[in-house]
Amino acid sequence: MRSLETEVLVIGGGATGAGIARDLAMRGFRTVVVERDDWASGTTGRYNGLLHSGSRYSVNHLDSARDCIRENRILRRIMPHCIEDTGGYVVATPVDDPAYGDRLMAACRAAGIPIEEVPVSRVLREEPLVNPGIQRALRVPDAPADSFLATLSTIESARQHGARTLNYHAVVELLTSAGRVIGAVCHDRVGNERVTIFADLVINAAGAWAGKVAALVGVHIPLLCSQGTMIATNYRLVNTVITRLRWPAPVDSVLCSHSVSVLGCTDVVINDPDDCAPQPSELRQILAECSQLVPAARSVRHLRAWCGVRPLYRSAPVNGSSGQGLSRAHVILDHAVTDGIEGIISVVGGKWTTHRLMAEQTADAACRKLNTQRPCRTHLEALPGAVGHHHRHGERLAHVETTATQSGLVCECELVERSSLEEAAVSGSVISLDDLRRRTRLGMGSCQGGFCGYRAAGLLHAINRPPSNDARRRVTEFLQGRWKGIAPIARDNQVRQMRLNELLYRQVLALLPGSPDIEKPLQPPATGK
Repeated sequence: MRSLETEVLVIGGGATGAGIARDLAMRGFRTVVVERDDWASGTTGRYNGLLHSGSRYSVNHLDSARDCIRENRILRRIMPHCIEDTGGYVVATPVDDPAYGDRLMAACRAAGIPIEEVPVSRVLREEPLVNPGIQRALRVPDAPADSFLATLSTIESARQHGARTLNYHAVVELLTSAGRVIGAVCHDRVGNERVTIFADLVINAAGAWAGKVAALVGVHIPLLCSQGTMIATNYRLVNTVITRLRWPAPVDSVLCSHSVSVLGCTDVVINDPDDCAPQPSELRQILAECSQLVPAARSVRHLRAWCGVRPLYRSAPVNGSSGQGLSRAHVILDHAVTDGIEGIISVVGGKWTTHRLMAEQTADAACRKLNTQRPCRTHLEALPGAVGHHHRHGERLAHVETTATQSGLVCECELVERSSLEEAAVSGSVISLDDLRRRTRLGMGSCQGGFCGYRAAGLLHAINRPPSNDARRRVTEFLQGRWKGIAPIARDNQVRQMRLNELLYRQVLALLPGSPDIEKPLQPPATGK
């Protein structure tokens, strides 16, 4: 058993936990951050990738809207490489009330959100696949964001400022003494050993799993877990963010994200964040609603469906099967005040757009608990990898066309080069092909790992030299993860892609003997062909 000592232990390696670790390290605290899986493998890596302008919340949650636009501007400055500056349109479809736009514009102006009315003809010229029957259009500073890259950059910044960053370290016990939390025991899932971490303060930033962490010391956090399901399309239907002009409701946006578009997302209450999966009713809802915005959303090739879990703080009982009425604002809980247990605070709720602000306010709370005052600097210093401009779609293609060789391209769908995979693989925090996917977009294109999976597995094996059975297991796990997302939405060409992948890995490469999910005869979904 290993033992560590630190001033602050942060539990959770999503956007908020990474942001807190960075903030504390920049303030000079000895900090350790632990994550049970890989960085951004929870809700952060499973949301729709939207940098909110705040317009969506302006009518019913003005304070949240103000937070969004303020953080929108800060994130564009400190992580431009993670954001594509497309802007967004809020449009009234033929079934929406265009008069709602007046109310939205007034609310946005009250929140300080730039908004302007633009001619419908301009939207249809820029976005030819948008419903030609739209009645009204407003321009707002929404944008697509890469939450994987942002979190990994934040973790790297925390590391550069002295934080110790431990992924694949699952908290199994919170240590207490005389009514005070004094640290945690983690299971190192790579080294298969227990690690005891003693800390002056523990910060629970585990997102949808914060309730489970708090329960280790008998504390109940009233969280409502809201599942949001999304669908990725085979190519970009739009080059901006397109949102419905209506009162905020589930499934009201279509946005670009790298080489695909994301349709979604739903809002369904579930009991356990570890037990979420896209449901057929959600997929039907997504296609029905998003086709109001972009009619081609229903007929285009769908690559996969997935879901994330929103951790919504509820101060009172909620009726119904949706968390739509709950605020997306975050809450910081000092458990000495709420539960009589010193040494631990929790941060819950919020959204990706405000994760830096959540981290700042949590670090402020940590300073108060540790009887010190140290200013925040995360809004002033850019993240590692930041360049002088926003991410531009097509940058990878331009680079590959001028520098890559055919043998150096591992993933043709997402233009992932061997050198990028090697750089990620030797970073010390990569143990699986999914880890490479989060760092490079490996397997996130049309073939969903069919042609790049075995190549990347061979490359990772050559670098790490694990036992051959481990290499086989890595390929199987990667394909099963891709398969899990493809199966609920597969039809037409995507069913053919599934069959091709199965034949390639089972009958040509013989890499999948006895794999239970892929062993079953392939049957298209009832709604497919």
